[in-house]
Amino acid sequence: MKLDNIHNIYFVGIGGIGMSALARYFHGRGVKVAGYDRTETTLTKTLVSEGIAVRYVAEVETLPQDVDLVVYTPAVPANHAELVWFREQGYPVLKRSAVLGIISEGMRAVAIAGTHGKTTTSTLTTHLLRSGGVDCNAFLGGVARNFSSNFVEGDSEWVVIEADEFDRSFLTLHPDIATIMSLDADHLDIYGDLSTLMETGFLAFAKQLKPGGELLVKAGLEESFSHLDIKVSTFGIATGDAQAQNLRVEDGFFVFDYQSGATRISNLRHPHPGRHNVENALAAITVALRLGVAPAAIADGLLSFRGIARRFEFHIREKELVYIDDYAHHPTELSAAIGAARELYPGKKLTGIFQPHLFSRTRDFVEGFAAAMDMLDEALLLDIYPAREEPIPGVDSQLIYQHMKNKNCQLLTKAEVLATLAKMDIEVLMTLGAGDIDTLVDPIKEQLLSKTTQH
Repeated sequence: MKLDNIHNIYFVGIGGIGMSALARYFHGRGVKVAGYDRTETTLTKTLVSEGIAVRYVAEVETLPQDVDLVVYTPAVPANHAELVWFREQGYPVLKRSAVLGIISEGMRAVAIAGTHGKTTTSTLTTHLLRSGGVDCNAFLGGVARNFSSNFVEGDSEWVVIEADEFDRSFLTLHPDIATIMSLDADHLDIYGDLSTLMETGFLAFAKQLKPGGELLVKAGLEESFSHLDIKVSTFGIATGDAQAQNLRVEDGFFVFDYQSGATRISNLRHPHPGRHNVENALAAITVALRLGVAPAAIADGLLSFRGIARRFEFHIREKELVYIDDYAHHPTELSAAIGAARELYPGKKLTGIFQPHLFSRTRDFVEGFAAAMDMLDEALLLDIYPAREEPIPGVDSQLIYQHMKNKNCQLLTKAEVLATLAKMDIEVLMTLGAGDIDTLVDPIKEQLLSKTTQH
């Protein structure tokens, strides 16, 4: 399909992070953009303020008729009324990933994949490239605070893409450089098991590199790709082809030296805490160097990186009170976020509010979730956010609690959070999860700050 022929486009699930990036791309090209989403969010409100029409009622009677292309997200059920109607009427209907594949076809692509770390790494890569003189485009899986958007429009042949393994979406991409940050079991509702995720997911993705392309993987994962006829490079903390050496914490910054072959960049200061963020930076720096960004520009770019909304985002950062919000929704991500907070604030009481995401993920990783919650001094467990799923009998937040060793934990609803927090002594608080827990962030921040001013 030629995208130049698209004048009117409709998105089913326009409020999704990947969908809204595409909506912004087309809107910027002068295409008339409209779409549906189930609930109004900060992101959908922003789209409306930018001139994109968003509706929240799925009724086929009022759908626009003059549509050249319908784009949908696999998070929307196949029997969704609008999707069914468009198909029955013979409209061209494409999955989000297919449209992204078509857009990137004529460009040189950096695709960042992995079960964790891809949003931060793709956003940091974009920031380092643009602040270092490479005016790349980018489709990101989060709202980059340096750009206030999840879509960045550039004027070069390069595009940075967050390559999503969910529903095998990343198999529409043919990158020049591909990065794989991590390979943990996830999306087992799609793949079934880890070996299938590897074989039909990440290995298939790696095989789609353009001839002469390069695969960057976290050190320790390269064995899985060694049989492929492609160039594989590694990165890691004190290991791999590109290394973070002399890693230390200074004045709230993670500081390290980057070493790869003859290239050394000393005393890099990373404003975002955690060893996982250092690994993300190693991948982004390596890509930036490959594309010709100067070491001095990389050092400045890393220091000026403001991160992504809901990725270890500080809402209160005072001596006596800290409040951090994080999108973590897999045990590995939770452990990394909680571990980073522990490293930054040793000796402080750490309280976490976690909203599990998906019944199937809770069932598949219940022991991992319990172990992550055990890293907290106090845990508040909310009901499971169902997203695209129907409930699974016997699977609820109580299941996580039953596997926890630390019983300093309460099960509660979203509506009970503020009243519960009001009675607690908070030193470092974290909200964690990928559902609608973000709607609590502002009310929690407001309450915590008003409590401190009263004291």
